[in-house]
Amino acid sequence: MGIRCCTPNEIVIVATENKGETTKWKKLKKRKQQENLRKKVNAAIRIQAWWRGNLVRRTLLHAGLRAWVIQCWWRQTSAQQLEKKRRAALMKYAIRERAVTKLQSLVRMWRVHWRYCQVLNAIYIIQCHWQCHNCQTCAFLRGHCVVTATHLQFHIEIIN
Repeated sequence: MGIRCCTPNEIVIVATENKGETTKWKKLKKRKQQENLRKKVNAAIRIQAWWRGNLVRRTLLHAGLRAWVIQCWWRQTSAQQLEKKRRAALMKYAIRERAVTKLQSLVRMWRVHWRYCQVLNAIYIIQCHWQCHNCQTCAFLRGHCVVTATHLQFHIEIIN
C-alpha cells in the first residue's frame, strides 16, 4: 500500500494484511461452521430417531392390542366349543343311563310277571284239581302270599 498525505479532517486507516493470520482465521471460522452444522445434524438425527421410535412403539402397541383381542376371542370361542362338547357328552351319558335303567326295569318287570304267571298257572291247576276233590271231602283252602324283589312265594294250606 502506498502512503498518501492527509488533511487534518481525514482519518487514515492503515491496514496491513498478514496472509497467515487470515488463513487461520478463515479455517477457524470454517471449522466452527462445520461444528455448528454437525451439531444441528446430530440434533436432527436424535429428533428423527426419537420420532421413529415413537412410531415403532405405537405400531407395536397397536399390533399387540390386536393380537390380544384375537387371543381373547379365540379363548372365548374355544371355551364355548368345549362347553358344547361337555354338554353333548353329558346328554349322551344321561340318555344312555336312562336307557339302561329303563331296560333293567323292563327285564325285572318281565321276570316278576313271568314268575307271577307261573304261580298263577300253578294255582289254577291246584284249584282245578281241588274243585274235583272238594266235592268229595268238603275241605277249605287257605293261601298265604309273600312277595320279595326276586321271588313270589305262595303257601297253600288245606283245612278240614
